[in-house]
Amino acid sequence: MTTAQATSLEGRKIRILVAKPGLDGHDRGALVLCRAFRDAGMEVIYSGLLPTPEQVAAMAVDEDVDVVALSLLNGAHMTAFPKVVEFLKKKGGSGIIVVGGGIIPDSDKPRLERAGIRGNFGPGTSLGTIIDFVNQSVQEKSGQQHDGRSSKSKKIRISPTRKPVVSRKKRGKRGQG
Repeated sequence: MTTAQATSLEGRKIRILVAKPGLDGHDRGALVLCRAFRDAGMEVIYSGLLPTPEQVAAMAVDEDVDVVALSLLNGAHMTAFPKVVEFLKKKGGSGIIVVGGGIIPDSDKPRLERAGIRGNFGPGTSLGTIIDFVNQSVQEKSGQQHDGRSSKSKKIRISPTRKPVVSRKKRGKRGQG
């Protein structure tokens, strides 16, 4: 897994929103991604379960994220993912990188790419591959290179009200994500 500090456009940590738009209650993979992104030095915001594509876009813009990582296992990726991109454009977030993942047939991936959803990772993709893809995407957008330093990351707090929260407080074992 990548251990280099993940830096974004302004030299700050990459801010990433992990979201499962629509009716998909399978969040184990999304929570694993949250921890992996955090451990790679990114600031992670988790949307909670069942946000609408419009809510995901609003969170992304409100939280000034660099990347939105979308995950769906229910087959609605061809509807929900492009809707998130559409709402991002409407809300002024057209510069936000959108990465997809989940159960996505190979035949759908080119259409998702054309709609602005990159990566489109499936089951079995290593966390290192996804992290490297996010880091590379942000670097390409900003023209930056990593400096190779590692740093402690913030804790992730999952908001049951679907409000994105990044906590800087130390928490016990049960509240770490």
